[in-house]
Amino acid sequence: MICIGTSSLAHVIDARPHKVTQYKTGKASLFAQGKRRYDRKQKGYGGQTKPIFHKKAKTTKKVVLRLECTSCKYKMQLPLKRCKHFELGGDKKTKGAALQFVSTQTKHTSE
Repeated sequence: MICIGTSSLAHVIDARPHKVTQYKTGKASLFAQGKRRYDRKQKGYGGQTKPIFHKKAKTTKKVVLRLECTSCKYKMQLPLKRCKHFELGGDKKTKGAALQFVSTQTKHTSE
């Protein structure tokens, strides 16, 4: 991936390594303007004041990768296609393979 984080031409021309993670939505703030307005409108008697969406049509979400340049820490997002299951850099599981646990034991020698 080409990094466009800085204006340095040498930095833009060559491809730098990026740290890749999957984007995840952050926790919704209680103090955002829309949430404050909604909470104020809901207060008191009168029941539900705004419509609640029930007719969900999509079964998947688009996967978004978050790329961070290892040299300049510039962050960008790369949307991928829709998929039901997404695994980032996971090992392929073979059918019928037993689980392997590696134990590391150290021997203490006294002198």
